[in-house]
Formats: sequence, structure tokens, C-alpha cells
Amino acid sequence: MIPGSRQSEETSRGPLAWMAGNSVAANLIMLLFLVGGLITALNIKQEVFPEFSRDVVSVVVPYPGASPEEVEQGIVLAVEEAVQGLEGVKEVRSTASEGRALIQVEAIEGQNMNRLWQDVDSEVSRITTFPDEAEEPEVTISARKRGVMTLALYGAQNELVLREAAEVVRDELLQDPGITQVELDGVRDFEVHIEISRETLRRFGLTLEGVARTIRLASVDLGAGSVKTRAGDVLVRIQDRRSSADEYGQIPVLTKENGAQILLADMAEVTFGFADAESWATVNGLPAVMIDVFRIGDQTPGSVSKAAGSVIEELNASLPGNLQVTVLRDRSDIFQQRADLLLTNAFLGLGLVFFLLALFLEARLAFWVSLGIPISFLGSFLFLSGTDFSVNMITMFAFIVTLGIVVDDAIVVGENIYHHRRQGQGPLQASILGVREVAMPVVFSVLTNMVAFLPMFFIPGVMGKIFKFIPMVVICVFAVSLIESLFVLPSHLAHIGEKRMGGPLGHLS
Repeated sequence: MIPGSRQSEETSRGPLAWMAGNSVAANLIMLLFLVGGLITALNIKQEVFPEFSRDVVSVVVPYPGASPEEVEQGIVLAVEEAVQGLEGVKEVRSTASEGRALIQVEAIEGQNMNRLWQDVDSEVSRITTFPDEAEEPEVTISARKRGVMTLALYGAQNELVLREAAEVVRDELLQDPGITQVELDGVRDFEVHIEISRETLRRFGLTLEGVARTIRLASVDLGAGSVKTRAGDVLVRIQDRRSSADEYGQIPVLTKENGAQILLADMAEVTFGFADAESWATVNGLPAVMIDVFRIGDQTPGSVSKAAGSVIEELNASLPGNLQVTVLRDRSDIFQQRADLLLTNAFLGLGLVFFLLALFLEARLAFWVSLGIPISFLGSFLFLSGTDFSVNMITMFAFIVTLGIVVDDAIVVGENIYHHRRQGQGPLQASILGVREVAMPVVFSVLTNMVAFLPMFFIPGVMGKIFKFIPMVVICVFAVSLIESLFVLPSHLAHIGEKRMGGPLGHLS
């Protein structure tokens, strides 16, 4: 056998050689990464910050009118004792504030949160020592609300008018199909105030505790069990909840011997007002109500912000002159700024790679090497879509990190193929020999970059749930870049013609 033909036969063997000579397969892979990745990227969830559970079960028990000491003794200690020994509990943190108890049960790493929630809910429901004034405990798995905007309604108005106007603003926002969740902040709850003098209590022979018990029993909304019938069980519920000052004033407190009733309004001053303020808000020195707009489901920060912006314009045109709605914080702006930074850096990097390679090597080679940037980025979405990945501040930062090194492997492969072309070898042979010579070093250099980010997968706690997306993005981008540089790029360079390669400054290389 002729030595040259033997060398040619050996050169044409292997997957690298097959891909270099098969432009159809290479183009199909490229189109899969570009088109498939683009379609996937357009349908991936967008959010300002990655969504995650905090591995915390929260127990909230309202205890109206109680001091922090009473909340601690009557509620906190009982709940702590009930949940402390549960399986999977790492730590229990409690806060006793005026009229409210908050107990947070943190789970150990990897604990099934639904099971822990059921266990905590079961234990709390068994507690029978809660004070009579305490309301029903609320047990939930803590989760971050996905806030998008914070608005402020402010003006020279009293608190009642301001609150009513804020509720109108909230309702108008919720009427837009692009907005699903809106909450008011910085507003006090409505409250009925009942004031009875000691002299009045003595005159009627009553005690303050007795009057309070009568009021509590006269305003109830609770289940009363069930009654079995032939048609099935019938649930019984007592509903006599009072909400206004007039309704509370009609509560009979005392019945005389002649049957006449003494109503609460006859012995006490019953007024409608607001609960004591724990905090308040002002804008430009005027009283204000905060309005928080949240993102739900697959809604994007940009779409929610745009919808809210159009509603705000209409509201400011219709509200009284002394009331105005303004945007205090728009998190979609932060998201858009990071996205603009990513795109700007990507185009800048692509332009620099193309310009320098065209200057020192060859324009056609520069084009195919530069194309590795969009191929790597878009192709990575095909792999990331199978995870809980979303486009957010953290993942965009990861993409920015990869920008500087994503085409290093393609540059090495392209330059070595260029070197063989300059030596007079044909396009196909130069591509096969060029990629084979550097394949192993390129693979290990990319693997080294991947391994450098692997430890971020093992960061414990909440920080680990946030930063796990960085190595996830980096590894996927590098993997696609490696596939493109070894199997797609050589095929493109093998079919750019027999014309001798060389850029304006090619002689310097």
C-alpha cells in the first residue's frame, strides 16, 4: 500500500473525522442548538430572583390585646414544647410580639417539607392550653413572595380616605389580566373600640372580664360539629360575626328582673377606628399607603410592570388632585439592566473575537469561530430546560461569567486548523488533523473549567439553593461549546474552499 494512501485512510477514521467530512450532520447539530435553544429560551420562566423554599414551617397564632410576655407564656412555650421533638427539625425560632406569636421550625437538609408541615400542624392542633382569646393557629411552609413593584398612594387626606382610595387602586390593578396579586402595606386594620368606665361597671355590678366574655360569645363564627341524617352528615356552623360599631352596640350585656335588657351601647362608648400603628409610611412628607404588586406563575417581571404602568397612568388621571400614585421600586428595571448587560457583553465579545481572528487569521474562520458564542449560549437552554432553571439575576450573572472563556476551545481548534492550511494541506485533511491534535488538551481544559465551579453545588442551606444555578449554567454552556468546537466547527472549516487562508496580519502569526 502507498504510504500516502495509508495515512489518508488513517486520517479519515474516527468520529472527529466523520463529522469533519459530514457537513449535513454538523449543520443539523448547529441548527438544533440555535433554533431549538432559541425556542426553549423564549419559553423559559423569567424572574428577578430564583424561587426556592426556605425549608421552614411557620406557625402564626394571633392573640389580640396580649402583651409579648403573655404571648410567650400562653402560646410560644406551648408550641415550642410540641414541635421540638419532631423528626427532621433542625432548629426552632420564636418571636413573641404584641398580639401575635411567630414560631419558625427549620428543617434539616433534605427533609420532606410536606411531611414536616403535616407533623407540625398535627402537633399544634393538639394543644389545648391556648388562651381563650387566642385565634386559630396558621401553619404554612415559608416561601418568598415574588415581588415586582412597590407603589405608593399618597396625599393630604385622612387615613380612612387614603385607605379607601388604596383599595380602589388595588381593585383597578387586579382588573388587568396581566396582574394577579396585589397587597396593601402600611395600613392599619379596622378595629372597634369599646370604653367602659369603672363607675359604670360598679353601678351595674359587672366586671371588665365578664363584659369581655359576653362580647366574645356574642360575636362568633365557628364550627359546631355535625348531625347525622339519612341523607348524610350535615355540618353545623354558628355564624354571628359582628363587624361594625352599631352591631357591637346592640349586644345585650345584662337582663333585669323585669326582662329589660341593658345593651352594650347603654353602658359603654362604642366607636369604629383603627388598630394601633406599628409603622407608618410617608412620601414627600405626606401620609402614604404602600401597594405591593407580585408575580404569579409564569408571569414575567416585565409584563407585570408594563401592565401596572398603564393602569397607574389611568389612575393618576382619575384620582382627586390631592392624591397620586407613584412607583417607588420596580424590580423589572433591575432585571432588564442585567439582561442588557449580558446582551451588550455578548455582542461586544462576539465582535472582538471576529475582528481579531479576521485580522490575524482569516475572515471566514473568524465567522465560524465567533458563531460558537450564540451556539453555546442558546444550546445550553436545551439542557437547562429540564431543570428548575429560570432566567434571573443569578443565572444571567453566570452567563456573563462564561462570556470571557466560552470560545477559548473554538479559538484553539480553529487556529490549529488554520496552521495546517497554511502548510498547504487541503481543507478536509487540515480540519481532521487540526482537531485531532488539540482534541485531548481542549477536552481537559474545558473539564478543568467545569470542575472549578462544581463546589458551588455543595453549598448548604439557602445560599446553596441560590448559587447552584451558577455551576449549572457554566457546565451546560461549556459542554455545548466543547461539542461545537470538536464536531461542528471542523466541518465548517473543511468546506470553506481551497483558497489559501490568511488575514491582513496573517504573516505575523
